Amino acid sequence: MYLNRRETGVRYEEVAARALYARGYRILERNFRCRFGEIDIVARHKGVLVFVEVKYRRDLRSGFPEEAVDRRKQEAIRRTAEVYMHRHGYDWWAGCRFDVVAIAGEDIRVIEDAFWTE
Repeated sequence: MYLNRRETGVRYEEVAARALYARGYRILERNFRCRFGEIDIVARHKGVLVFVEVKYRRDLRSGFPEEAVDRRKQEAIRRTAEVYMHRHGYDWWAGCRFDVVAIAGEDIRVIEDAFWTE
């Protein structure tokens, strides 16, 4: 069955959400959008607010999924996270982290503290 990009994204975001839940994450919101971009999953894990980017690759011919979270993407996620925190009454300096769920075929890896932006 062929899925378009959005359908594929929704499917693997669900896979990622289940993997995070199994690791003790509490999902707060999915697909938070603002003018700076989108955050796939917002969660809490061990008392920390976590912004999660989900990346999927059918195989590794195009590289590891997490390699697609380049500096430009990281900056868009950071700016979007700032908007989320402001709208929901969080203090930016109270702390958060940025995780990536990298899915390659059937392999699912949760990369905690995948990046930090200044």
